[in-house]
Amino acid sequence: MNVNINDIQIRTELRPGDIGYITWMHGVIYSKENNFGLSFEAYVAKGFYEFCQNYDAELDSVWLAEHNERTVGFLLLMHRENNAAQLRYFLLDPGYRGIGLGKKLTFLFMDFLKARGYKSCYLWTTNEQETAISIYKKLGFLLTDEVESAAFGKLLKEQRYEIALK
Repeated sequence: MNVNINDIQIRTELRPGDIGYITWMHGVIYSKENNFGLSFEAYVAKGFYEFCQNYDAELDSVWLAEHNERTVGFLLLMHRENNAAQLRYFLLDPGYRGIGLGKKLTFLFMDFLKARGYKSCYLWTTNEQETAISIYKKLGFLLTDEVESAAFGKLLKEQRYEIALK
């Protein structure tokens, strides 16, 4: 597939079907690429439920990347206590990697984070997500915690990255 970053539209509101589709994408992609089990898809669904229950249009946002009316990338910012935010559900369709889409989504995320005056941001990932981790590190996130886990149907290391903002 020969796609240009300029062919992709970004929207910032959830529509009916988005939550199910993004949850499905996580389940399918993480199963194929990382051998994650059904518990990971359930974890994503539970997180979306929490996001919807606590949604505040001033503090929370989503970025859905679409190409030909199909979601091909996603990123979510969820507000937390003490003027902190959490980055969640960063995902790109494999056919849309390597064109700058991940960079674009994370820059939009960081711009929103700073514009809303958040003091800090954190995310949880796994040690297997090397490409995403390299993006987080380039943005200034630092590894602050690491725990062994079997939460997603296999042994791995869950990692917490954080950034302090001015």
